[in-house]
Amino acid sequence: MTVKLGMIGYGAIGKHVDAALKAGGIENLKLVAALVKRPRSEGILTHEPERFFAHTFDAVAECAGHEAVRAYGQRVLEGGADFLVTSVGAFTDTALLDRLLAAARASGRKLILPSGGIGALDILSSAAVGGLDSVTVTVRKDPSAWKGTVAETLVDLDALTAPHTVFDGPVREGARLYPQNVNISAAAALAGLGLDKTRVVIVADPTLSTHIVELEAKGAFGRFSFLEDVTISEENRKTGKLVAMAMVKSVRQLASTLVVAA
Repeated sequence: MTVKLGMIGYGAIGKHVDAALKAGGIENLKLVAALVKRPRSEGILTHEPERFFAHTFDAVAECAGHEAVRAYGQRVLEGGADFLVTSVGAFTDTALLDRLLAAARASGRKLILPSGGIGALDILSSAAVGGLDSVTVTVRKDPSAWKGTVAETLVDLDALTAPHTVFDGPVREGARLYPQNVNISAAAALAGLGLDKTRVVIVADPTLSTHIVELEAKGAFGRFSFLEDVTISEENRKTGKLVAMAMVKSVRQLASTLVVAA
């Protein structure tokens, strides 16, 4: 049985998914259509929502940002497709999350939050079963990754010679202020203590040429720490290469008879 996939967005992530499909790296799955912002002439791409939603999908993967989640999430679920969300930070809006969960329940579909650019969500969500005391996510990126964000009003990013913390507080606020950079913290929060009790520390670090993410948790299970040092995406310096790879994995699992680390 072939899973019919739609994508919202066709940038750094969407192109990698399509390339994996064309290379034969994903079996039993067909990319039916991709919704983009601007008119494009390529076969599966359309900038017209009505043309996109005229297709029948088993699942739709969002790779386009918070606004795409707000604009199309409910319609995807009510249309009878599972919805994979990479821009998890959109769910700092609790009303939006509640609305999409209600749509998923009503249609018998799933709202899926892929691991994306952060690992260890499997152990974190397992630990949450027994109870968590604290969870901290620390995101370190070079100053260029924080351009176009509120960080520019806090510090001269071009003049930094040492690491500078631009945010330290609850994920709900951090993910709202930095919507393109710390979706990973929202995923960790929803897997564990929630958006208000999970701490995120955001650092502009001129000594880095990669993105470093640290996840620390304590609870009834004991404690664990996780660190990843990720190569930066050539297409978008705000994100790492791992995000696109993780979406390929998540999409592959939709149609796979073997699912690892579900």
